[in-house]
Amino acid sequence: MSASMVGMSFLVLGVFLLLGKWIRVISPSLQKLFIPSSLIGGFLALFLGPEVLGTIVSWTGYYDSSLSNGIFSQEILDVWRILPGLFINIIFATLFLGKKIPGIHDMWLVAGPQIAHGQTIAWGQYVFGILITIFVLSPVFGIDPMAGALIEISFEGGHGTAAGMAATFEELGFAEAGDLALGLATVGILFGVVLGILILNYGVRTGKTEVLQRTSQIGLDERRQTGIIDFDARESAGKITTRPESIEPLSLHFAYVGVAIGIGYVILQLLIQIEEITWGKATGIYLLTYIPLFPLAMIGGIILQMFLDRFDVYQTLDRNLMMRIQGLSLDILITSAIATLSLTVIGNNLMPFIILALVGIFWNLAGFMLLGPRMMPSYWFERSIGNFGQSMGMTASGLLLMKIADPDNRSPALEGFGYKQLLFEPVMGGGVFTAASVPLIFHFGPMPLLILTAIIMSFWLLLGLFYFGKK
Repeated sequence: MSASMVGMSFLVLGVFLLLGKWIRVISPSLQKLFIPSSLIGGFLALFLGPEVLGTIVSWTGYYDSSLSNGIFSQEILDVWRILPGLFINIIFATLFLGKKIPGIHDMWLVAGPQIAHGQTIAWGQYVFGILITIFVLSPVFGIDPMAGALIEISFEGGHGTAAGMAATFEELGFAEAGDLALGLATVGILFGVVLGILILNYGVRTGKTEVLQRTSQIGLDERRQTGIIDFDARESAGKITTRPESIEPLSLHFAYVGVAIGIGYVILQLLIQIEEITWGKATGIYLLTYIPLFPLAMIGGIILQMFLDRFDVYQTLDRNLMMRIQGLSLDILITSAIATLSLTVIGNNLMPFIILALVGIFWNLAGFMLLGPRMMPSYWFERSIGNFGQSMGMTASGLLLMKIADPDNRSPALEGFGYKQLLFEPVMGGGVFTAASVPLIFHFGPMPLLILTAIIMSFWLLLGLFYFGKK
């Protein structure tokens, strides 16, 4: 894997991102489904890679053909396979950099109902995922009990978390779970947006929405749907906080990301050493060794942001620039992860894959339709639709559905959703518990984790129903 080949792999990846964008621009059906360009580019690369084109070539009997890996070299594919595990650290490190971290009391007042609702759905994904694994997937299909964590990792966590957990699954002897998780995350994004639009139409027709009154209001204008911003309406991607002759602002922000990841790495190593000299040495059970870096990179970002809030009198960190770094990393992660997805693994585990997908979708729908109106004291539809979109795979999907349901931000949904993330993401959806759940199942089995997650889910459910829901 030479340096020149690493550079070439990024160039080729950029070409597929660009092709994905222009395919979306000329395809009204993809625009109406709000499919991101990175997903389109990733599927195009997957089709032209070893899993589809290479397989078709092998069927012809030309095993020595130069197209056995599709149109890509083995070196390019090797680079793409490691990119998701690297870029997930950047994504999580930037989650809170540049954000003003409010007090817990302020967040609770505005976002309390959304926090309880979102937590209930997330912990429920563990409960029902482990239940279906214990009673169906393991006894009938012989799948590893660690599959019980796949719904939360894939649906609530999305492609980033699925890719980030691949190394942990491999270390624990369940390597195929990485591809299953990425496949489930893809299903979550596709069904999340499609079902979200159907739910919006249903909500307007039945009078459940408080903002939208007519189905004709559902949707985005043509330019927004294509993803192109009118020339006169274009905004700055971020503010320059330092003079380029001293240091390029983008370089400074990359440096901040590096510091955040470095803090997370130090924390992880300290935790591993503590585990080694305490319960690990005494019992031989190691949990923290298998936790990936990305949730600790997020903690590192929070620590760095709190330090900057107090000591950076020049306010050199700009949130919008940090969002651009995060967005670039997410596009690279999704495209490379889909491009190297193993369809063979999914095919060999097709029924467990379908069952997990159906369980995840039905639970998320039940959480929205049944729990939303009972846990939200006001604007339940506008608040719940954001949690539904996120629970299906991407925070961006939740924001998109909230934007359609409440285009002028007349409800507290968007503000509450933002506050909810501050308390939600450090734990679930790629947070510390998400990372620890797989080693916990590996060492203690699925039943203790089922009991733990059921207790926590019940706490949030009761809090939402009998505290917030009665207000």
